Amino acid sequence: MAKYKLSWKDLSWSDFKIYLFALFKAFIPKKKITNLDDLENFIQTKSAWVTQVTLYGYLKTRMGTRYVLHFENDEFMSSVNLAKWNIYAISLQDLTLFTFSYLKANCHYNDTKNAKEIFLKILDDEISNKMPLDIIEETKKNFNERLEKINWETHFNDLPFNPSALSLYKWAPIAEELKTLDRKIVLNSVILKWDIVKKEFKERINF
Repeated sequence: MAKYKLSWKDLSWSDFKIYLFALFKAFIPKKKITNLDDLENFIQTKSAWVTQVTLYGYLKTRMGTRYVLHFENDEFMSSVNLAKWNIYAISLQDLTLFTFSYLKANCHYNDTKNAKEIFLKILDDEISNKMPLDIIEETKKNFNERLEKINWETHFNDLPFNPSALSLYKWAPIAEELKTLDRKIVLNSVILKWDIVKKEFKERINF
């Protein structure tokens, strides 16, 4: 896989900036979600938010006061970048499937075929952001497999965000022995962030 180097400047003004302000922004009132374009934007931005808040939050918690110094290490930054894209890929899947399942079960929305269309459009957008092509192809394959098995009527209420929670546990560049100790905390931290997203979605949806 190609490795994309992030500098400390890049992190502070993009990914890390989002992490610093994400919790605050989560509570700013937003307009209603009334069409597929609004839904696409919601899925993309909230998946990125959950990814960055949980990944960088976990790294900061484990590394303590030496957190910033690690971002000068190219090998570490490569691992962080790889983790970020892999977690984001699963987060996109989870939120896409959740939103369309919720719409199907609660809003009488039957065009679930649009789930795949929106998912692919988001991935196309991420190419310009240097999302690795092999991760894009793998997540397309994984998404198709999940589509074949999904029950749209019940999925939204059947642990829909477990895959992304497990992906943080898998991909975070933390020593395995430490991750084993942290497993329950890590999984819960992701689910709690998704609870914020779910609440916002239910308040904003107006299909």
